Amino acid sequence: MIAYVTGVVSAVGATWAVVTVGGLGLRLLCTPSTCAGLRTGQEATLATSLVVREDSLTLYGFADDAGRELFELVQTATGVGPKLALAIVSVLSADDFRTAIATENLVTLSSVPGIGRRGAQRLVIELKDKVAGLGSADSPVARPSAPPAWREQVRLGLEGLGWSSRDAEAACDRVQPMADEDPSLGVATLMRAALRTLAK
Repeated sequence: MIAYVTGVVSAVGATWAVVTVGGLGLRLLCTPSTCAGLRTGQEATLATSLVVREDSLTLYGFADDAGRELFELVQTATGVGPKLALAIVSVLSADDFRTAIATENLVTLSSVPGIGRRGAQRLVIELKDKVAGLGSADSPVARPSAPPAWREQVRLGLEGLGWSSRDAEAACDRVQPMADEDPSLGVATLMRAALRTLAK
């Protein structure tokens, strides 16, 4: 298993990044908040999970170990593949997911695109006994920082997840007071807050 990669970010999009490691450019699929914390030309370390299929090897990258742990855990549930697992990690932190499962909060779980009420119930039933330690050691490894252009990055990230430009702008407007009140907030935090406003 590839636990993490460290290298220079050679390219980054809304939901992917290319990290150069030992002369090889590794393309990783990531959450929008993870991508928002990366800068082209700068070194980064990402926790990773390799998904092996008959016709492909896909590497997923995460800002911290808790994100990878959540990604791998939810795939043990019936009907959850890598794409849906990445959507879950994009919308919910490991702590939020653990709390939602423990309290059987179907509304929170259903806020993830692709998960309906029945799917949320299935997650609760299948994962309730597995989430106890999830997110307890949430150590960031990608060194994300809050850039002045957080709004643009959050907007692009939301559009990359399928939201319209109008919805993305509205979500940015709703989290603007948070950013103004605490300028130290990272893009990942603002992205999660924006996603929550869209889920309501």
